[in-house]
Amino acid sequence: MKKFINDVANVETEMLDGMAATYPQYVKRMDGLDVIVRADKKADKVALVSGGGSGHEPTHAGYVGKGMLDAACAGAVYTSPTPDQIFEAIKEVDAGKGVLLVIKNYTGDVMNFEMAADMARDEGIDVEQVISADDVAVEDSLYTIGRRGVAGTIFIHKIAGAKAEEGADLKEVQRVAQKVIDNVRSMGVAIKPSTVPAAGTPGFELAEDEMEMGVGIHGEPGVATEKIKPADGIVDELLEHIFKDKDYAGKEVALMVNGSGATPEMELLILSNHAHKVLADKGIKIYKTLLGNFMTSIDQAGASLSLLELDDELKALLDAPADTPAMTVV
Repeated sequence: MKKFINDVANVETEMLDGMAATYPQYVKRMDGLDVIVRADKKADKVALVSGGGSGHEPTHAGYVGKGMLDAACAGAVYTSPTPDQIFEAIKEVDAGKGVLLVIKNYTGDVMNFEMAADMARDEGIDVEQVISADDVAVEDSLYTIGRRGVAGTIFIHKIAGAKAEEGADLKEVQRVAQKVIDNVRSMGVAIKPSTVPAAGTPGFELAEDEMEMGVGIHGEPGVATEKIKPADGIVDELLEHIFKDKDYAGKEVALMVNGSGATPEMELLILSNHAHKVLADKGIKIYKTLLGNFMTSIDQAGASLSLLELDDELKALLDAPADTPAMTVV
């Protein structure tokens, strides 16, 4: 294993310190906690808190800032954050209008965030939650009951964050977050597995001529291990799974072409090019395309496609200003 690390035991804490040191205009780290919060806490707004295991950067801390998240809780690599850290994050960012938890659908995440929510309610904080489950690949997986929450979660951060920044109340922010969840679908593929630093070896095996179709963001098995094919064929297969689950024909959408951490932008653009052609052929209008590393799997070579059906409300919130380390909309 070759990585730019000092000690595998300190990877998460040094990463979070690096985040705070690099982006002081956006974020700060809570003392003694693996929690990143906005550098300038905004009063009189609903606060958004999300989080999950480390290794998916820039998710989640990269989206802390104006128009998106107010706090992000980091667990160890591919491991849920603890309830006490989430509870402290909730208390820190609550500005009197309540807190919305954005939870990816993994058993540990859901359990720990819900425990923290109960602790916060016991202290009189108004807390609601939404659960992201956009992955169409599998219904149940190694860490989930039901579908996994993957890169489509970033649309929730952006759109619900914009609604909160407008001054909407907690129920309205929750409503628009759920609207995104209801209308977003994702599917991923890997051509090389990731290596968790503490393990030192790849999380699964793929031959040189194989790919994992429907892979999870922690390297969970997908639909099938298949022979690799040209990029256009991979896009066709990803979109076929998405279209089986939701009919986007004639709709207006946002497209996310997400890299898994070790996929060059050159290759993401090739995937995006064919995705645009396929969507056009199906009468699907692309309002906006987001391309890059939004939710990664450490050093996994792979990608995912996400489609979000839009209406006027969601378009306006997607276009609303945001200023965070990983996403800026002006």
